[in-house]
Amino acid sequence: MMRPVVAGLDGSRESVAAADWAAREALRRGLPLRLVHAWEGLPDAETEATLPELRAPQYHARRVLRAAVDRLNERYPQLYIAAEQVRKQPGPALLAEAENAELLVIGSQGLSGMGGFMSGSVAMATVAHVERPVVLVRAGDTAQDEHLPDNAGKPSTRTPGRDVAVALDVDGPCDEVLEFAFHAAELRRAPLRAVHAWHVPLTRGIPDTETHARIRADAERELRALLQPWREKFPAVLVREALYEGRPAHVLVRAADGAGLLVVGRRRRRGTVGSHTGPVAHALIHHVSRPVVLVPHD
Repeated sequence: MMRPVVAGLDGSRESVAAADWAAREALRRGLPLRLVHAWEGLPDAETEATLPELRAPQYHARRVLRAAVDRLNERYPQLYIAAEQVRKQPGPALLAEAENAELLVIGSQGLSGMGGFMSGSVAMATVAHVERPVVLVRAGDTAQDEHLPDNAGKPSTRTPGRDVAVALDVDGPCDEVLEFAFHAAELRRAPLRAVHAWHVPLTRGIPDTETHARIRADAERELRALLQPWREKFPAVLVREALYEGRPAHVLVRAADGAGLLVVGRRRRRGTVGSHTGPVAHALIHHVSRPVVLVPHD
């Protein structure tokens, strides 16, 4: 059974953009799209029959879903789309939906916190516990944003795709992250930009020129070795290595500028409470304007 691409929808600009991104991704992957609107205040069948004044939230949810389905059917007629109202709180609803999803797509307001389907700390805590890749999309994101501008500098969908950037840490396993990033680049026929931030350990004090050069050379070698098996597995993907000196949370935001998609790992922390996404992922979520994919890994 194929896992669908699931998008959380509530009618906000962020969630509308997320649903459109999810539709394009579902087409690329040959998967169905599932749109979900969740709110625990939705009346059940008995309540709706006896208290007609509570029909407004249900009518709003149906209108949001119907408008989204109509719009996406018109734009992507070849895509299979299912839509459902879920009578749960958004957080638990997303966790449940993600269990059977290929990936989960929700709206993001960046520095203002998560918007659309969820908001604030609830969103961060939920994202931190989802076991499938989660894509965060800003309001206004369009299909043209996935491509380079044309010769006149205007947005276009007929130009080559912007590269997929993946933030990498060479100190630990990240197979899930690399698998997602290489596959995303392959689907888009786009280059992959492997971004790694390196720095001189503070315990070494101020390094001389030779030590500085050796540490950078070690980082280059480790990154190359990390990528080599994946280059062989995805020979059609053009890979560019990008190394920057500095702390990851500081430099990766700038390094990801211009990418069509940013992929970052999120280490699984089973049994924990709260929004444990890690400082690097947290910085990228709040500062990068392009869609960000959080891929859980051990």
